[in-house]
Amino acid sequence: MSILAELKFPKIIFGANVFGWTLDEKQSFRMLDELYELGYRGIDTANMYSTWVPGNIGGESERIIGKWMKERKNREHMRIITKVGMQVQAKSGLKKDYILEAIDQSLANLQTDYVDVYLAHQEDTSTPIEESLEAFTHIKKSGRSLAIGSSNYSITGLKESVKMAQDTNLDSFQVYQPEYNLYQREKFEDQYADFCLKNEIDVITYFSLASGFLTGKYRSKEDAGKSQRGASIVNNYLNEKGFRLLKAMDQLATEKNTKLSTLAIAWLLNQKSVYAPIVSATTSEQLREVLNAARLKLTNDDLSFLNI
Repeated sequence: MSILAELKFPKIIFGANVFGWTLDEKQSFRMLDELYELGYRGIDTANMYSTWVPGNIGGESERIIGKWMKERKNREHMRIITKVGMQVQAKSGLKKDYILEAIDQSLANLQTDYVDVYLAHQEDTSTPIEESLEAFTHIKKSGRSLAIGSSNYSITGLKESVKMAQDTNLDSFQVYQPEYNLYQREKFEDQYADFCLKNEIDVITYFSLASGFLTGKYRSKEDAGKSQRGASIVNNYLNEKGFRLLKAMDQLATEKNTKLSTLAIAWLLNQKSVYAPIVSATTSEQLREVLNAARLKLTNDDLSFLNI
């Protein structure tokens, strides 16, 4: 059985990297309240969110979520994913001692005694996989996380981690978090999709809207100023492939009377290798657009039409 289904994760998970960045604490609470009322109670965060903001030290997103859950007294109803591995205050990597230190700090930030899923945020080739798995296994057996997983691993690293678990008494990664969306497809589909299905690894996707490109908001270099991610949009998506995809999405969205963001998330929900996409929003309108994907019906012909 799917571990995320067993833990009762919703089929759309909210990406909390915006908390402490584009949303302050008050705005984050408002977004969390709305998400909760709509019944989508799965949150993805990380200990390094949001170190890229001047003056931040990491843990800002976790602390906002923790304060909100304490004030609302609703921890038992929430499903929380957090991660370790990227740099936070000069520390990074997946050494056993650091993982064990980091989970305790994340739990303190979140004001809880467990998370539902704990992920290795990125591969650490300088640390033996067995050492990292020992730490994750210890965390799971101690009840500090109900499931474990990884993100941004090479396919070689992911396969080695599964084999290591099979060859030892260590627990295997049960969740994988890759970059995957309608535009960025080849790497995941060619290397990871079948492997994850075969090994019963639940997949939750990040950059599900390609940094906002799949909302249709960015269609020229002049649109780059519309957000802090504008420059990456221009460099990565405003090309022949991107324009061709937007044209197809525009046509299908018109036929379905829906938004491009809704369509992009619905497409992910129709991929058999994906358990849930991670989506972020900074306004109520954006939130409702992506959550509407759960109700949008796409036929096989619709899905084929989007295979640009």
